[in-house]
Amino acid sequence: MFKTLNIFRITSGWNQEPDTGTMDDMAQAAPFVPCTATQDKSVGWVPPRGEDHGALVESIGRHSIMKLMIETKSVPSATVKKKAQEAADHIEATTGRKPGKKEMKELREDALTALLPQAFPKQTAVLVWFDFAAGLLMTDASSQGKSDEVITALVRTFDGLALQYVQTNTTPQRAMTEWLVATDPDYEWPEGFAIERACELRSADEEKSVVKFNRHNLVNEQVRQHITEGKLPRWAAMSWEGRIGFVLTEAMQIKKISYLEGVFDDRHDTDADGFDADVALATGELSKLIPELVDALGGEYVPAAEAA
Repeated sequence: MFKTLNIFRITSGWNQEPDTGTMDDMAQAAPFVPCTATQDKSVGWVPPRGEDHGALVESIGRHSIMKLMIETKSVPSATVKKKAQEAADHIEATTGRKPGKKEMKELREDALTALLPQAFPKQTAVLVWFDFAAGLLMTDASSQGKSDEVITALVRTFDGLALQYVQTNTTPQRAMTEWLVATDPDYEWPEGFAIERACELRSADEEKSVVKFNRHNLVNEQVRQHITEGKLPRWAAMSWEGRIGFVLTEAMQIKKISYLEGVFDDRHDTDADGFDADVALATGELSKLIPELVDALGGEYVPAAEAA
């Protein structure tokens, strides 16, 4: 269901759960439509359950799920440049005039338009999860660019929706550093969490030297020595309560989410395609993990002006 989580605080009246029908009506104004022959990108909402003509907002409990589809078509720049140059050579051969910079730009644009119908579309789907009880919104966008795309689509779709990244009083990098140099994990690691067997350390100097550990016991002097020398963690593999495995990044992104042995014993199918059961399991587990992780990172950071 979710492999990555980017966590946002809902900072407007939307933290009071709106009517699902109203949300769906608003989303219906921005459905996904595949790229036309000469279009290089199309963005819109699709039914998260995967059914044709299904609802664009699915609610299970107090959790609402949406799915944004991003379709792109690209043509190799070298191919565009070659076609534009062929057009420029033809102009020079027939008129004796060499196209200038402005005309060359127009020729490249014309070449791209001519080549786009031959390009294969690539689709990426991004899940969106409203947790109204917690006043949070999560996306499973794997990159910053996709995350920005989703947030832009949400703000355009839902009038008055305002979001901001959840920040913590202790940065993930500082917390991971403290956990990795711990000599007594039972005492120094946050309750319920464990550092697993993979991490990446990078120096802050000009060389940006990187050390990666994989399938390696991280509670050792070698790791501590690298940190003493100035290398800081970019990410670390962790687990929570023996139920969820994940990677925590320095940017407060939760990646590579996996459910550990025994978790699926709690899964009860309530629908033919298992969608409701998957949503209930994922949101049930992750809605407990998120606040505990935020607490382990010193609690959520609230700007002084907002606190006042």
